[in-house]
Amino acid sequence: MNTDLKQVNIPKKKKWDRSKKKKDKEQLIKISRISKVTKGGKKISFRVVLVVGDDNGKVGLGVAKASDVSLAFEKARSNGYKNLIQVSLTKSLSIPHQVEASFGACKLILKPAMKGSGVIAGGATRSVLQRAGIKNVIAKQLGANNLLNNAKATICALEKLTTKSAALKKRNLIN
Repeated sequence: MNTDLKQVNIPKKKKWDRSKKKKDKEQLIKISRISKVTKGGKKISFRVVLVVGDDNGKVGLGVAKASDVSLAFEKARSNGYKNLIQVSLTKSLSIPHQVEASFGACKLILKPAMKGSGVIAGGATRSVLQRAGIKNVIAKQLGANNLLNNAKATICALEKLTTKSAALKKRNLIN
């Protein structure tokens, strides 16, 4: 018999394993029930605020609404992956410099901390900083205590961070 025509002992393709490919982590900040009054009655939907990140400098915030919690969760997850940002980190897994940011009525101050001090922050700010992979930082929330606005203020603050080499390059002091 000709073995060229016969497929002998060809291993089957392994199924795709999500756990190996996806190293990103998600953290739920808030699920809220929303009721909209329409002509036909009340329409109930759910809003999910979710933080996604790889604990290594990438973080994103996802917000979505749907009539079912699981659908809203999936939409928020995909929205978070669309809005990923890269964060500048130091060797001690802290931020390079102090930064202030605000979103709405929420104001946020982030300061670098010594190695071993941990994430000193509260609420949504803590979740965003942990998913970004920042291990040593001090954060202070001022103004309103809205979870979504505090999370967005944290993202704005992380976007403002720059390294020393990037700042020198921007000022044309280094080639």
